[in-house]
Amino acid sequence: MSINAAALDLIKSFEGLRLTAYRDPVGIWTIGYGTTADAGVGIAPAAGMTITEAQASEYLRRAVEKFAAAIRPAITMPVNENQFGALVSLAYNIGPAAFEKSTLLKKLNSGDYAGAADQFARWNKAGGKVLAGLTRRRAAERDLFLTPASTHTALPWWQALWNLLTGKG
Repeated sequence: MSINAAALDLIKSFEGLRLTAYRDPVGIWTIGYGTTADAGVGIAPAAGMTITEAQASEYLRRAVEKFAAAIRPAITMPVNENQFGALVSLAYNIGPAAFEKSTLLKKLNSGDYAGAADQFARWNKAGGKVLAGLTRRRAAERDLFLTPASTHTALPWWQALWNLLTGKG
């Protein structure tokens, strides 16, 4: 299973596009749509580095494919494309190792889909601090996870965020 457009759009909307390297909230050099050296996609962001939007999209595509391949074997229960996309988005943000050790994965693999969905909210900290952006991202990932694949229609990122913030989504 590959990651769908809804999940890719979710990742892009929360990672944001930064064409100049910067340090993330825990000090890791990052560029593009949240690409770090640990993504292993052929780039090691550092101070002063710049890339194009096309390069950022390509690094994201490579990273998402890599993260999807890394977590796919750990998922033993059937998931739809929205569920898989939400799981890849989470793993892209927290890393495959943390994902594989998570209670979320344990619940999913035991068949407790609702319990797994509720675990997204637990991953809202960076450096031990709750971050509002991570709280919103986890809520959006949970919503995508709970959205039947056959009825999902991709909304523009701003509409999805507005729906989430106003309780309409």
